[in-house]
Amino acid sequence: MIDVLLTHSNHLANDPKQLRKMQPYPPLGTLYAATALRAAGITAAVFDTTFTEPITGFEAMLQEHQPKIVVIYEDDFNFVTKMCLAHMRELANELSAIAQSKNITVIAHGSDATDNPKKYLDAGASYILNGEAEHTLTTLCTTLLQSREPGDIPGLVSYISSGNTLQNGVHSPKNASWASLPRVARDLIDLEPYRNAWIEKHGFFSTNVVSSRGCPYRCNWCAKPISGDKFQVRSAIDVADEICELRDLYGVQHVWFGDDVFALNHRWVEEFAQAVESHGEPVPFKVQSRADLISDSTASALKRAGCAEIWMGVESGSQKILDAMDKGIKLSSIYAARQRLLKAGIRACYFLQFGYPGEDWAEIGETIQLIRDTRPDDIGVSLSYPLPGTTFFNRVQAQLGQKRNWTDSDDLCAIFTATYTDDFYHALRDALHAEVSEWSAPISSQSKINTSKTLWDKVLEMQSRSRNPNILSLDTSSPLGFSQGAFMPIGSLVTRTGGT
Repeated sequence: MIDVLLTHSNHLANDPKQLRKMQPYPPLGTLYAATALRAAGITAAVFDTTFTEPITGFEAMLQEHQPKIVVIYEDDFNFVTKMCLAHMRELANELSAIAQSKNITVIAHGSDATDNPKKYLDAGASYILNGEAEHTLTTLCTTLLQSREPGDIPGLVSYISSGNTLQNGVHSPKNASWASLPRVARDLIDLEPYRNAWIEKHGFFSTNVVSSRGCPYRCNWCAKPISGDKFQVRSAIDVADEICELRDLYGVQHVWFGDDVFALNHRWVEEFAQAVESHGEPVPFKVQSRADLISDSTASALKRAGCAEIWMGVESGSQKILDAMDKGIKLSSIYAARQRLLKAGIRACYFLQFGYPGEDWAEIGETIQLIRDTRPDDIGVSLSYPLPGTTFFNRVQAQLGQKRNWTDSDDLCAIFTATYTDDFYHALRDALHAEVSEWSAPISSQSKINTSKTLWDKVLEMQSRSRNPNILSLDTSSPLGFSQGAFMPIGSLVTRTGGT
């Protein structure tokens, strides 16, 4: 018997896009929660739903471990979890109902549970944990295991016993001691399925590490239900030691940093590079960062540390849209970062976002031009997605219908009235991906060029007939205005297909 069984709801087979990509990573947030419980002297096990059939697997774990408490603790370091996907909520609630039927106390934590506590409480959870919850979790579990009433624990949400009125604890906590937790307890799950999946699909084994938590920037479409604007970072030496351990003990050949924003502190990056170099040959890794953080010295230090790829939140090639998003970045920074990464020999990849209010054909053209000017090594295309608690959500709330969440990560639908219909944005995504991929194709690969041109012809044909009525726009009285002076006609863009 154990005190606590932790699990999560990110079952790979429920998300067709992630299943196709086959780049699975262990649930670090869940494992950090288990690490915190262990450090508090509470016995814990983890049921990892990533590969295992979740219902029968969960029931088997309940039978084997006979836990007193079940914790459905979503991975705060996984962007898929942060998207609050419907299939994950459904599975979490199924697991909750199973545990409740066996008279086991259920605790839930995650972005979606924070935004929609009643949907989880009604399904069988007794408590919701808001904020950075490791300390809250250990306090609550200790209290329950001692058969005491929880009282006013920071970040705790539950129903008042007399009815369906929510009882919210005091402010959502920020765990200032997270960076000093013991090294994450990877021994609680089986890494072999991850290794086998990576090697079979990609020929190498990649796993995940986090060096920091949170993000201090305030892009108004980015939900921060867990960390808010709080940012904290682990010791550079400790992170380098962890990567060395993963390489030497587990045979890890590549690392993905799950940080919201990497390279925020330039001095830390230099210390990290030096610590990695002290361990010999670096392990290649990829990170997420911002263009305005990539100085010449930072790019050089990242390269020395083993950085092979940086995904930057570029979002748009229109300064008007970037300003409307409160992105706090200038287009000149994107151009400069691309050149610095090219010089350093680091792949530069862009996250792009279409459909934000105020984006029209002209602004889309500016984004296409940015891509052709800077030639990123890869791109990821998404539609603006209003998450509760954001300024963007408040702007479009009046247009939201029954559907408030994407079903899976490939849903790519606008759940408010964007400028164009979903099928137009799908065509735009396909054309952009085709063009970027052909840049690295052999020159003789004419079929790819023809494919790209055909897809762009489809975009051109669709744009005039795919506009939605009653679209949202930026406030014309704002200083941003509707300037379109930087727009290059789309016809001129198409003649440059392939970047020639």
